[in-house]
Amino acid sequence: MKSINFITVSIVLVLFVSCTSKKKEQVPSEKNAVLVHSLAFPGGTETSLPHLFSNTEQTILSWVKGVNDSVAQLNYSYLKEGNWEQPKEIITGTDWFVNWADYPSITENNGNLLAHYLKKSSKETFAYDIKLNVLPKDALKWETQKELHTDNTKTEHGFVTALPYQEDSFFITWLDGRNTMSDATEAHADHGGTMSIRAAEVSSEGTVSEEVLLDPKTCSCCQTTAAITANGPIVLYRDRTDEEIRDIAITRRVDGKWTTPKFIHKDGWEIKGCPVNGPKVDAIENNIVVAWFTAVNGEPKVQLIFSENGGEDFLEPILISNKETLGRVDVEMLNPDTAIVSWMETIAKTTYLKAMKVTKDGIKSTPISISVLGDSRNTGFPQMERVGDKMYFAWTVHDAKISSIKTASVALDLF
Repeated sequence: MKSINFITVSIVLVLFVSCTSKKKEQVPSEKNAVLVHSLAFPGGTETSLPHLFSNTEQTILSWVKGVNDSVAQLNYSYLKEGNWEQPKEIITGTDWFVNWADYPSITENNGNLLAHYLKKSSKETFAYDIKLNVLPKDALKWETQKELHTDNTKTEHGFVTALPYQEDSFFITWLDGRNTMSDATEAHADHGGTMSIRAAEVSSEGTVSEEVLLDPKTCSCCQTTAAITANGPIVLYRDRTDEEIRDIAITRRVDGKWTTPKFIHKDGWEIKGCPVNGPKVDAIENNIVVAWFTAVNGEPKVQLIFSENGGEDFLEPILISNKETLGRVDVEMLNPDTAIVSWMETIAKTTYLKAMKVTKDGIKSTPISISVLGDSRNTGFPQMERVGDKMYFAWTVHDAKISSIKTASVALDLF
């Protein structure tokens, strides 16, 4: 097992000087240098699409490894005493849909594991199904390729969010293209029927129940996100109106019923195609926080918003970044009043993964530069999860066209 390496990453700060409107970069100093702990990743090269999951019991990282040009493998590793254990295989296949934005995931609940990946259902580019894999507590072998949806249409299904739910089950939500079956390729380009969002409960053995349609018309390829509040599950996603307004919507399960979806904030972003840039949510009881990307009038920005009543109402949004931001956000609550948000932005032609602490009153800490990243799709969507008194990060890097995953942590008291 490899030891932890320490690297010092200088933060680039952008300040507004009171006597001028021009932005200046602050010269790095010992005061704003932050110690980022780099963790050795055990999966080797030709790896990408990391997904981090953490609760009070387990921290798990999943990823896809390219065995060769046609074979992909879904692996995972547990975090033990600050280091990643040796990888374990879930499943290997030759007919997967491997996409930079629609990545597999892994989730744990009381010793039960659930993971998913996407499997091609026809020769059409955007025709694939969500396949579930479960490893019940004390079981020795994964049960793989279980069905989540049974519509049997050769259309797009993906952008899954899965969470621990009830005593040993999982809550799961996804984008579902069954109503676009006229032409999967055209549907993905928003020329066919509409994409919808659905949710269900999955047992530790992989049995699906309580399937429900949440919204019959959504954006076609932005990530979904969900959380479990004191009232029940909430789901957030990029919606799509008849006027092509694609703002972030929320629906909540309250007293056993799902509420009518509504925008968390009226950005008014009119765009005729999917921006492939979904929101992220986290919750403590009925206190929730949401981070999202928008680009109204061609002006990209990342925003953060809090709710004190489980998403029924929201406070005013807080601007996180309005530079050359790429979005690709993540968010974690530290307590009911405070969260840490991460995002990607470009400064002087260099792209960074940034993170910052924010309170619901709008007080923001100095942004920390976690790493320099590529700005292409191959970088994917960086991951962030709180583990004890640290925040862990995972992302994909490309060196000489060879992809690999990097992981690191930052102590919470440094934010």
